[in-house]
Amino acid sequence: MRQGFDDVISKVKGFSMKRIAVAAAQDSAVLEAVQEAKRQGIADAVLVGDEAKIREIAISMDMDLADYEIIDEPDMVQAALKAVKLAHEGRVDMYMKGLVDTKNFLKSVLDKEVGLRTGGPLSHVCVFDVPCIDRLLFLTDVAFITYPTLEDKVHIINNTVPVCRACGVETPKIAPLAAVEVVNPKMETTVEAAELTKMCEEGKITGCIVDGPLSLDLAIDAEAAKHKGATDRKIQGDADVLLFPDIHAGNLVYKAIVHMVPGVKNGCILTGTKVPVILTSRSDTFETKVNSIALAAVVAEELKK
Repeated sequence: MRQGFDDVISKVKGFSMKRIAVAAAQDSAVLEAVQEAKRQGIADAVLVGDEAKIREIAISMDMDLADYEIIDEPDMVQAALKAVKLAHEGRVDMYMKGLVDTKNFLKSVLDKEVGLRTGGPLSHVCVFDVPCIDRLLFLTDVAFITYPTLEDKVHIINNTVPVCRACGVETPKIAPLAAVEVVNPKMETTVEAAELTKMCEEGKITGCIVDGPLSLDLAIDAEAAKHKGATDRKIQGDADVLLFPDIHAGNLVYKAIVHMVPGVKNGCILTGTKVPVILTSRSDTFETKVNSIALAAVVAEELKK
């Protein structure tokens, strides 16, 4: 049976309602998403920021703030630190960027005193519901680690597996992508992909199946895999996770899907943190923001395990 974002949202509704801390919440697009998430029973929110501006925006969009906790902090940097501290102390389940700029938001995530460090690198996971694919597709890393080393890629896989499990994929198939599906010593990406495959076979990477290097068509198109005679591969067009060699490849594929595939849905989070971090772009749609909150909620539940 086909899995999509509606299944993720349905899964969230089976949990106790999660709570988000929003940094610099005086942002109409974020408040709209927070309001919808609460309406759907996905998550409640603690709004940290300039209270006067939050209330002004809420009035303009007919948002009732009576049931929201508001922490007044007009300074955006301090608002981010106060919001992330709530997550650090376990008082909320997720942390979300509001109007504060990305640089200062990430500084709060990495803050040694009140941040959300876990010891390893952070990475970004985007989950796509593509109408022509019969399962959710996980893309990583398309926004955070620029040129991942082999060690970084191991961390990215380890950060992504819990996200897959949270969405119902118990043993995700992970495809380290390259331009070709065979090892070429002159193409470092293919060498590292093969090394990741070996590490998984040796039990150094667990909880998933890794098969690489794989070209994109072999990773997601069963007919292409059959046509190319890839019958000896662990992944034959049924990859769950696309692991990109660098941010350029990942970001290009991400934007191609978002802007060129009709009816696509997606949500994104930052992983490798104590709690899921919702780092959406101002250009992201309202639906993407709500989906990202839902994704963070199911991952928060998984991390409790």
